[in-house]
Amino acid sequence: MKNELNKNYSEGMEFILLGFRTSPDVQILLFSLFLLIYMVIVVGNISMLVVIKINSRLHTPMYFFLRNLSYLDLCYSSVIAPQTLATFLSKDKRISYNGCATQFFFFALFVGTEGFLLAVMAYDRISAICSPFLYAVRMSQQANVRLVIASYICGCINSMIQTGFTFSLRFCGENRLDHFFCDVPALIKISCVDTLVNEIVLFILSALIIITTTTVILVSYACILSTVLKIPSTHGRSKTFSTCSSHITVVSLFYGTVFFMYAQPGAISSPEKNKIIAVFYTLIIPMLNPLIYSLRNREVKNAVKRILLRKKSFH
Repeated sequence: MKNELNKNYSEGMEFILLGFRTSPDVQILLFSLFLLIYMVIVVGNISMLVVIKINSRLHTPMYFFLRNLSYLDLCYSSVIAPQTLATFLSKDKRISYNGCATQFFFFALFVGTEGFLLAVMAYDRISAICSPFLYAVRMSQQANVRLVIASYICGCINSMIQTGFTFSLRFCGENRLDHFFCDVPALIKISCVDTLVNEIVLFILSALIIITTTTVILVSYACILSTVLKIPSTHGRSKTFSTCSSHITVVSLFYGTVFFMYAQPGAISSPEKNKIIAVFYTLIIPMLNPLIYSLRNREVKNAVKRILLRKKSFH
């Protein structure tokens, strides 16, 4: 009966997203900056989706996974950015309990899925470089779809566990969330009950995902490095390893920020630091990913050039 009352009380409450507590002039400046970043995210990732879709030369497993990466970046930034932009301009910074839970669920789903997808992309590279004769069999279209579905399933399981544990907490009268979106560390901080179990679950889940996926990535690149070093020509080694450089950059950015945000004991204790790190992985990384893959990938650059030349020829 008591748990039911707690549930009803929580579901009837609203949170106030404090966001970045600055002067109105700075709020407008931040709004303009965040809007610009979000526009780059939308244009960059949709462009990547379109380029891969319409160019038959990019219909390979690597670009199939890259297309899914762009989709995930677009999704999880869109879960956060519109609400954040609204809070910059509006005096009403409230978000309902159910709205908060929904926002966090989809954010955790897409971010968790991206972590697993990055590991899948490393497996794709090791298959292409270390076992080229078996590549077509291992990375068939059916296998690729299954790997992406498995990434979503793992991300969904993580999201359901974290959302269930976090929103089973009681928040009493405190509803001021010192963040710009609904995230676990900020929610745990305002709970009026013992949160030790939740903090342990957050740490274990984050550590488990990071350890398992980074192990796959590190083992993959150890094998790739071993294979590349056996190539006699410098040009051959450079050309082979260049296909992995974009992925290595994206992995480093993604896992570095996620580790500092969730997988450190005591990470919950610094709201201001959490906000800065959160801006990086909710907006900066989704903005950088299509730029990294387009600027450092010859095939994507060539595909873009062909599309632009085709358009000019029509004119």
